[in-house]
Amino acid sequence: MVVPIDSQTKETPGEIAFRRIRQDLISGALPPGSRIKLEQAKARYSVSVSTLREILSRLTTENLVVAEGQRGFEVSPASKRELLELADMRILLECHAIDLSFAAGDLDWEARLVAAHHKLSSVERSLLSGDASRTVDWVRYDWEFHQALVSACDSASLMSALSSVFDRFLRYHLLAESFRGPPVVDDHRKLYELAMRRDHDGARAMLTNHVKNGADHVLKSGRIA
Repeated sequence: MVVPIDSQTKETPGEIAFRRIRQDLISGALPPGSRIKLEQAKARYSVSVSTLREILSRLTTENLVVAEGQRGFEVSPASKRELLELADMRILLECHAIDLSFAAGDLDWEARLVAAHHKLSSVERSLLSGDASRTVDWVRYDWEFHQALVSACDSASLMSALSSVFDRFLRYHLLAESFRGPPVVDDHRKLYELAMRRDHDGARAMLTNHVKNGADHVLKSGRIA
């Protein structure tokens, strides 16, 4: 999950650097296919070269970074194939988590979902009005809404896997540099309503269309080869 850097107040310098680098990879601040020059990164993230190597090696496990042997590291390229693979993986994981969450969700789960959708819809109204400054907030609240949707699934492993796939899928949306507009707002409202009714089949179908339409939007942007 992408989180605001300044919200992490008890982390070590290495942990802060890890979050900053990961966020820069997902946001596109470190462009796909670009070489990560260790000396420059050392100054940018205020950590040693050895710590950087550890961080970048860790990020290779999420396929956000590619190790080039003795040549160092580069940012993983973006491709249509990976985007579609991530879409399929997200649908698989999130639909399974929806089933578990809807079956186990209690009043506290409903309260989390209500709060998450309220924050998301508020930011989406701002974006629809032309306030692009709320994009960073939307990124965070979009994940919080989807997280709340499945938060009663009672599986830390499933949530961790979904979070990683979600962020990698989000990377493509940020590379596309455009908000999907009213359709995505409608999707979130319908998902919220289906969840409150515990409509498993409807929510799975809605989520599947939501993710596939998001992938199509990215491809139509023309920014992914």
